[in-house]
Amino acid sequence: MRWTILGLCAAAAWAQPAPLAHFHHLHLNATDPAAAVEFYAAKFDCEKALYQGQDAVWAQKSWLLFTKVAKAPEWELTSPIWHFGWGAEDMKTTYQKQLDSGTKFFTPLTDISWLANRPDFYYAYVDGPDHALIELNTAGHHRFGHLHLFSEDPIAAGEWYVKHFGAAARFRQPQPRDREGVPLAPSVSLTMDNVNIIIYPVGYSRKAYPAHWKPGQAAMSSTQGRVVDHVAFSVDSLAETVERLRKDGVQVEGGFLEGPDRIRIEIVEGHAARR
Repeated sequence: MRWTILGLCAAAAWAQPAPLAHFHHLHLNATDPAAAVEFYAAKFDCEKALYQGQDAVWAQKSWLLFTKVAKAPEWELTSPIWHFGWGAEDMKTTYQKQLDSGTKFFTPLTDISWLANRPDFYYAYVDGPDHALIELNTAGHHRFGHLHLFSEDPIAAGEWYVKHFGAAARFRQPQPRDREGVPLAPSVSLTMDNVNIIIYPVGYSRKAYPAHWKPGQAAMSSTQGRVVDHVAFSVDSLAETVERLRKDGVQVEGGFLEGPDRIRIEIVEGHAARR
């Protein structure tokens, strides 16, 4: 689901730093990377392209990259990466076209006008390769548009992305909110280039997907090794960025770091571009 208009006033006072990074790629683990590339290029507004000599997906301003794995990666919704998604100007028509083309859905077409505070607002979750969760939702475009995260503390996580990577704060809802016992807030909405990064409380997952949590599991799972392994941000200078992060107490090893709630983040030098 996407963020709503709640919390706009609270965000107005949230300091906006200069951008320190750009959205570069999502990196997925796949049992059949070639088939995964073909799937995304056929189903969504993106293109098959080469990244450093490997087949990949170019989605307007950033990449989807794939690593081949011998067995199906874990995908249950217990890590900080919930899903990523594309917009659709006409969700009912888009949904039917996807069904007609054989697309399988984890969640069927669902009306969430109550959440968006506007009429005719719909979403659906595509069950992608290796069970990657891909959202289609009502929007004024049909491009790759958002990354949706879970967090034990969405407000603190949002502040972390603002501080360390200069993500732009759109708005935040610091007060708890739920619907039928499922937590929807505290929540945060950030932007990095053309990608909206939305952070929901992990309590949503615990309530909505209880079967995904192992008996006795309290902590969130690391993204490393899962179907969406990590997110990558690009910077002008890797060395300067690593030095800055380390001064701020962020541990960086080999261009990777662990962000809030055990999300794996890669830092790449040079902005994403299709050559």
